[in-house]
Amino acid sequence: MTKIVTITNQKGGVGKTTTAINLAAGVAVAEVSTLLVDLDPQANSTSGLGFDAREKRKSIYDALINDVDPHEAIVRTEMPYLSLLPSHINLVGAEVELVDMEAREQIIKNVLKKVQGEYEYIFIDCPPSLGLLTLNGLVAADSVLIPVQCEYFALEGLGQLLNTITIVQGNLNPRLQIEGVLMTMFDSRLRLSNQIVEEVKKHFGSKVYSTIITRNVRLSEAPSYGKPVLLYEAVSSGARNYMELAREFLQRQQPAAVSPATSAT
Repeated sequence: MTKIVTITNQKGGVGKTTTAINLAAGVAVAEVSTLLVDLDPQANSTSGLGFDAREKRKSIYDALINDVDPHEAIVRTEMPYLSLLPSHINLVGAEVELVDMEAREQIIKNVLKKVQGEYEYIFIDCPPSLGLLTLNGLVAADSVLIPVQCEYFALEGLGQLLNTITIVQGNLNPRLQIEGVLMTMFDSRLRLSNQIVEEVKKHFGSKVYSTIITRNVRLSEAPSYGKPVLLYEAVSSGARNYMELAREFLQRQQPAAVSPATSAT
């Protein structure tokens, strides 16, 4: 059964797209069929996997607005188990076009139903805002992963995001859960980084991943080469961090082991 995970934080520059690309790549390395959906009009996940977002091709925009079968838009990446439903610059106007559509919050959910059984995991990279596209991502998802940067304003706006998640759970998608909270841009030399991690753990407890993404130059360089960091520089700390995150993510999907005492009849 396919699990859909939306990756979002309305605050920009928190490592959202970096996480979407590299977590999806890390899961794919484990030979798990994975689809990354680029729902961000900036199309950084698309270019970060080596595809020109300005090129004329079918995209998520066509599936959303023109009812094109998503199979026509999905492309294979360099990684055998990783596919991409790309974004396009046209997506900039999609929020306006969606407003008058019936059940406008459900459109991505209906698009993904057409491909759902073909992948074990679908990751959705949302825009850095709480608009209609992000709302669609939350309604379509089983869970939401929230990247939080280890910087002074880390918790700013998180309350608004959590409030939106609660509203979605209550009105549009009762199955939506918080998958986890990922600390990004960690700098061990800064006391502030450690303080932010502790503060976030106070709020989210066990939902915070034990894997922390450290600041890494290779992580910043990889998108300009159109590759996940695992393909660009596999021995970098950024690649190691995201491989560890992928392992932790997959481990959390395993059902808790039943002890002999509880399973005895």
